[in-house]
Amino acid sequence: MRAFLAFTKKEWVELIRTGRLAILLVLFSLFGIMNPAVAKLTPWMMEMMADSLKETGLTVAAVKVDAMTSWTQFYKNIPIAMVIFLLMFGGILTAEYQKGTLINMLTKGLARWKVILAKGCIMTATWTVCYWLCYGITYGYNWYFWENGIASHLGLAAACVWILGIWLIAVMLLMSTVFQTSSAVLAATGGIALVSYVVGLIPKARKFLPTHLLAASGMLSGAGSVEEYWCAVWVTIGLGVLGLLAAVIVYNKK
Repeated sequence: MRAFLAFTKKEWVELIRTGRLAILLVLFSLFGIMNPAVAKLTPWMMEMMADSLKETGLTVAAVKVDAMTSWTQFYKNIPIAMVIFLLMFGGILTAEYQKGTLINMLTKGLARWKVILAKGCIMTATWTVCYWLCYGITYGYNWYFWENGIASHLGLAAACVWILGIWLIAVMLLMSTVFQTSSAVLAATGGIALVSYVVGLIPKARKFLPTHLLAASGMLSGAGSVEEYWCAVWVTIGLGVLGLLAAVIVYNKK
């Protein structure tokens, strides 16, 4: 346990020293501010467009914005933030291969599963803090400007996307034990997510796939029921656990 805590502390210090944590906190904060800002500025932008289009004979109807407009922006922007997060951690294991920094630790008795678990804990903790920071900022501004009562199941819908992020972390860890370069890890992780999305185009298969959780925003407006996402939630959690176990097994044999 002492070795695990020491290695986790080393990962945490490295995350801070390289500036990745600060960059991610700033980016997710900006995304959180941008969601209500875009919603608040939409009527002004439409009014500007109306003035320029009036000469062509086109008219632009008045636009009414509320908290739902901002939450729609949140669920449009969070996949972009998720991609940036994964790009930042694409070399979490492959960089160690190239630098050879793990050789001394492993030869001195550090269990390989502790390496995977420590890196997984750091990634999960960072994703959790950044994601809920973004959500909290958006929630606060929406409450201040419009109230959030118009949206249903806010916490549950947000938790679905957070769980999807945990699954992608498990997939990235597994791919990091298979491939030697960060580009290959990112390509494989993105490929798996893409396959899940494409298979999800089949109506009968959609509710069992992790990427279906991206559509959890439908619960806010009542377009989707809570029950519609439970299968995807449990499948995603199960696949995340299996992915982490597979990463440990593959890394032990590497």
